[in-house]
Amino acid sequence: MRKIELLAPAKNLECGKAAVDHGADAVYIGAAQFSARAAAGNSVDDIAELVRYAHRFGVKVYVAINTVLTDSQLPAARELIGQVYEAGVDAIIIQDMGIMQLDLPPVAIHASTQTDNRTLEKVQFLAASGFSRVVLARELSLKQIQRIAAATEVELEVFVHGALCVSYSGQCYISQAMSGRSANRGECAQYCRLAYDLHDGEGNRLQKSKHLLSLKDLDLSDSLDELLEAGVTSLKIEGRLKDIDYVKNITAYYRRKLDRIIDASAGKYGRASSGTTRIFIEPDPGKSFRRSATDYFLHGRHRAIHQPETPKSLGEPIGKVTGLGRNYIDIDTDRRLHTADGLCFVASDGTLKGFLVNGVENNRRVVPHWMPQLEVGTMLYRNQDHVFDKLLKGKTAERKIAVAMKLTEQDGGFSLTLTDEDGVEIRSFIAAGKQEARRSDGVQEEIRRQLGKLGTTIFEASAIELELSKNWFIPTSVLNEGRRRAVEQLEAQRMLSYEREKPAVRQPAGFPLKKLTYLGNVTNKLAHRFYTEHGVQEVLPGFEIKGEEEAVLMFTKHCVKYEMGWCPREGQTMPVAGPLVLSHGQQRFRLEFDCRNCEMHVLKA
Repeated sequence: MRKIELLAPAKNLECGKAAVDHGADAVYIGAAQFSARAAAGNSVDDIAELVRYAHRFGVKVYVAINTVLTDSQLPAARELIGQVYEAGVDAIIIQDMGIMQLDLPPVAIHASTQTDNRTLEKVQFLAASGFSRVVLARELSLKQIQRIAAATEVELEVFVHGALCVSYSGQCYISQAMSGRSANRGECAQYCRLAYDLHDGEGNRLQKSKHLLSLKDLDLSDSLDELLEAGVTSLKIEGRLKDIDYVKNITAYYRRKLDRIIDASAGKYGRASSGTTRIFIEPDPGKSFRRSATDYFLHGRHRAIHQPETPKSLGEPIGKVTGLGRNYIDIDTDRRLHTADGLCFVASDGTLKGFLVNGVENNRRVVPHWMPQLEVGTMLYRNQDHVFDKLLKGKTAERKIAVAMKLTEQDGGFSLTLTDEDGVEIRSFIAAGKQEARRSDGVQEEIRRQLGKLGTTIFEASAIELELSKNWFIPTSVLNEGRRRAVEQLEAQRMLSYEREKPAVRQPAGFPLKKLTYLGNVTNKLAHRFYTEHGVQEVLPGFEIKGEEEAVLMFTKHCVKYEMGWCPREGQTMPVAGPLVLSHGQQRFRLEFDCRNCEMHVLKA
């Protein structure tokens, strides 16, 4: 049986606990420093509390320390890694290879997607260098993932949901070049989400104020079975900047999807953590933040992977406008609408506009809080579902571990044995005098009822067995205290029996390249030494250390020329003079096209 992991994001401790409750097998969270989401840092104390909460269910906790580092930052990074290791984390996620040269505690190490993991050769190198898991680039197709999985034994993690960076992760320097805020240091200014004009080589404007680099959000929920067949171990939800409602909804949605696949696999797949998750809402990814949805390149290149109208969340499509009155809008919809919903639409000038619903009549007519300029036929979207949002504020899930309970007689009292679904077992003594009940009817049923009152604990009784020679009278208070003490012992034993993964064994390995340019993101001496020890003959400094004026600032498989219908690989020609240029205010960027490798490059114009 192959254990499959659902990996959920945690902006903070509260989100991490919600991820566990809603079915995550593992949670990833940022530390106070050196996280690629600088705005989502957490104290070691909060991480330690999340570890304690998660490990009760066998849920792993990974800490992202995945920025590039300076020489002066490496000692602090080493100290932080030691602290989170002592806090009990299961692995750290890194980008900077200088960390591999430090004297580290025995913690498992995952290669962040920021290390640009697109090729089999790169994955094989990382596996040999001591990484126990590699987070693959989002741009890979299913066939590429299959090829990598077939040729290596290292665990593979893939993103299945959430925001997409238009550039290969770790290979975007536009924010650093234009604002001094490095994406490789967790400070991306999101130039990809800006509106641009598109010009041809003669200065003619071809597109006006369009978000030409802003991708839709990833949604591979219909391809989970294919990814598992391809050899993927961990399915990752993006979102360390997202709030708790997003974590609840999206984690629950993928938990249900994945459980169906596991249940139908006839033992081929198993869940990577313990317990049964019961979800009390109908999760729907369309009701959480997302910029429409795309499967990106998983099944090959296709059009409409970007959202040119807006970088904001459109939400779920509701239906088209069928009629307009002085203060109402008629809609052809099969969705249940509510007062206080937020609806939006793409206006005729290409901008996103929205309004709140003040009233609903027969679910076909809405009264907006202001009357927008609409036309019959306009598609409306709901980016705020008032009723669903209210549900998310309540209890939306619970997670329980099955436990078998057995009460037997013993000198001076009784013995209560608890054995959980993972085989962890404890025996607890209940001191009590042996006195027969005056009435035998229902005595053992009452004992079972009292023992089964596991309430707010993490356990639920799967079986309750009594081996009693007589119908003994056991006071309810004695039973309750015995049960409470036994449950505490079992939970403590679960924590003691929890085993963290050991680090991968490092083996001699040669890096696939003999020369590293700024794309290697080498920003400290230890990273430089790491690469030279692995056969790299020339190592140039990273862009954050020495920015090159003519450097490519962004490498992407998203292609403006392809989206315009001008792809030479499809026998099409560009009907305008090149080069194509993007402009935003006074900033201008030249587009170059590597059609052989199906890539677009963005440079300063």
